[in-house]
Amino acid sequence: MALRPVMVNIKSLDHAEVGRFWAEALGWSAYNPGVTTYVGPAGGLVWPDPIAVGIDVVPVPEPKTTTKNRVHLDLATTSAAHQAELVARLKGLGATPAHVGQGEVPWTVLADPEGNEFCVLEPREIYLDTGPIAAVVVDCADPLTMARFWHEAMDWNLHEVTDDHAVLRSAGVVGPYLEFLRTPGVKTVPDRVHLDLLPYPGDDTAAEVARLRALGATDLDVGQGDVPWTCLADPEGHEFCVLAPS
Repeated sequence: MALRPVMVNIKSLDHAEVGRFWAEALGWSAYNPGVTTYVGPAGGLVWPDPIAVGIDVVPVPEPKTTTKNRVHLDLATTSAAHQAELVARLKGLGATPAHVGQGEVPWTVLADPEGNEFCVLEPREIYLDTGPIAAVVVDCADPLTMARFWHEAMDWNLHEVTDDHAVLRSAGVVGPYLEFLRTPGVKTVPDRVHLDLLPYPGDDTAAEVARLRALGATDLDVGQGDVPWTCLADPEGHEFCVLAPS
């Protein structure tokens, strides 16, 4: 039994506009099948995609606070010229420089049109085969504990575990990495960005949710009401959802 991450969920005041930004930023397509905007590889939304982890932009009434998100995306580049071109293009799409205490670093920190921070990385060999999203990065106090929980929760393999940094990737060695980074501070506001997980075909969703609770997940009430998915929090309080197969 295991789960797989299928979507990065981003809360937004204007889901269509933010969805268009991310589609153009990643070279993907935006789809509006209902009240949310899905962003996935061009050519049609394959969900769950065997390679990519998509984006689901969900409308909410509250704007982002000034508090830095504790989950963000890192975007991959293949050369210094590509990094410079991508940063310029993203600014043209509405991204703005973001200052999160990064100091002098080789990557560029930006924010999307609603203030969600993300990084455009300098070229790194490890990310050459990930697609446009190099990694989903989670700020945390204890990368080792987080890596242990998420490794057990999903079928992704551990690639690196230290006191300051933990890295997981799909068993198929495709798509982005999931990284946990030791970061000062604690979670103080609800997550604006979180992961959506999905059971494999034939697996029992209720049994998967029970397994996650046994691993240390806790139930979460964000006002979701009666919905077919389950809202949970990991051992450090980061929200995530277990979706019901459709």
